[in-house]
Amino acid sequence: QVQLVESGGGLVQSGGSLRLSCAASGSEFNIYVTNWYRQAPGKQRELVAGITSDGSTNYGDSVKGRFAISRDNAKKTVYLQMNSLKPEDTAVYLCNAVTFDRGYWGQGTQVTVSS
Repeated sequence: QVQLVESGGGLVQSGGSLRLSCAASGSEFNIYVTNWYRQAPGKQRELVAGITSDGSTNYGDSVKGRFAISRDNAKKTVYLQMNSLKPEDTAVYLCNAVTFDRGYWGQGTQVTVSS
């Protein structure tokens, strides 16, 4: 079992920055990729960024060049640095960890970007 706790969301003006954190506990050593997704009202869940256990990253097209995903293995935490935020980035951001047999989800953190 893996438990995920997200933090760092909030209200920010357009052009601002936020850093989200996803702290893992439990059998976190079995995680081979950690993703950030977002869910806006009335829209499909969207992959924002992902990072593998060896540090390889990938990003959704809408956030490339603005967001950066990273990990601190000692703290068992994955971060999502979000810069140049836009109102369309407003959503609940969810952390997803994938092990060899299943995926786990955190409870989500709300990000609201005002224009």
